[in-house]
Amino acid sequence: MSDVGQRPRAVLLTRSGCHLCGPAREVVAAVAGELGESWEEQDLDAHPDLRERYRTLVPVLLVDGREVGHWRLEPVQVRRALRRPWWRRLLPRR
Repeated sequence: MSDVGQRPRAVLLTRSGCHLCGPAREVVAAVAGELGESWEEQDLDAHPDLRERYRTLVPVLLVDGREVGHWRLEPVQVRRALRRPWWRRLLPRR
């Protein structure tokens, strides 16, 4: 998962009873490990603001604070998001 003291670039939002969360967790763990990137899993139900926004979309992957995918995550999709330089998140979205 993530290194202590370092904010993870990727956050996987999951919830109890989610049948798509296990496969998504495996994809994120594999790709993040391959690229040496940090990530963490968070329970969506522990965050009321996020729960309202993403309640029907779990699992949801956020990279650098932006949603990059939900439901079924593919390795290519996760890899593309994690290869994006961190400083690009400072630029306005097009």
